[in-house]
Amino acid sequence: MPKMKTNRAAAKRFKITGKGRVRRSKCGGNHGMQEKSRKRLRRLRNNDMVHHTMADRLALLLPNG
Repeated sequence: MPKMKTNRAAAKRFKITGKGRVRRSKCGGNHGMQEKSRKRLRRLRNNDMVHHTMADRLALLLPNG
């Protein structure tokens, strides 16, 4: 049986934490910064967690995470 390959697109977007939860970055923080408030940009810097229902699906894409 061959090894299961990691989905590279998912590997660039998600990281597995020490406790096994899936971490993601928030959207909207790449360009157009002048129109966004400082408060909004501060919030976009912080990472967010993926919902546990979606995390089960991501576990298939990140087998070695």
